[in-house]
Amino acid sequence: MELDLKGRTALVTGGSRGIGFGVAQLLAAEGCNLHLSARSAADLEAARKKITASHPVTVTCHAHDLSAAENAVKLARACSAIDILINNAGAIPQGTITDLDDKAWRAAWDLKVFGFINVTREVYRAMCERRSGVIINVIGTAGERPTAGYLAGSMANAALMTMSRTLGADSPRYGVRVMGVNPTATATDRGVTRWRNQAQKELGDAERWRELTKGFPFGRPATVEEVANVIVFLASDRASYMSGSVVNVDGGAVWRK
Repeated sequence: MELDLKGRTALVTGGSRGIGFGVAQLLAAEGCNLHLSARSAADLEAARKKITASHPVTVTCHAHDLSAAENAVKLARACSAIDILINNAGAIPQGTITDLDDKAWRAAWDLKVFGFINVTREVYRAMCERRSGVIINVIGTAGERPTAGYLAGSMANAALMTMSRTLGADSPRYGVRVMGVNPTATATDRGVTRWRNQAQKELGDAERWRELTKGFPFGRPATVEEVANVIVFLASDRASYMSGSVVNVDGGAVWRK
């Protein structure tokens, strides 16, 4: 399906690896010029080279730690003319309320919650002035199905889902669409490394990691491309009457008993 994204410009935070990089690749394949943000300049440059080797688009890299509010504002203002914002940076550690101390909790939220908020605030303002734009928050299914063992992440995801729904309900009057996407467990490099380590510990063989995911929907984790496909579709005009929605890409996992 032609998504009519050629010539548009997108900012993808956390765009050097995992789902963010997968989204960046698909946007580039559709003809989008890109701004990529991540902490590591080296990782960003590697991502830029991979994308531009395959697609005739421009890729601008921004090495920032978005957990610092001033960096988030600086990035957003540098990219204020973008058509699409994909908020994706950040991962929150597992843990109960007694497992995570105040420092770890705040550090995780500074990036995954307030990083999203601070970038969105600046970009949204510019989009409303132009009366055009799309913002997609890549969140996670723990906001739909919270657990005590992932309390900080569950609470953060629920907050970002609320932001996506409430902002996306109001934004159409300014010509802007805002949505959220909740990926389930996904076979990113980081995810596979975690399962390999678990398989080595529990099964004595890292290569048996897929056995740990047989209970997932379809007997496997989601692929990066499966998640990225949904995000890029929502960013396109093919989803032009969608705003305020939070879409689960989880094989129905949040509704399983």
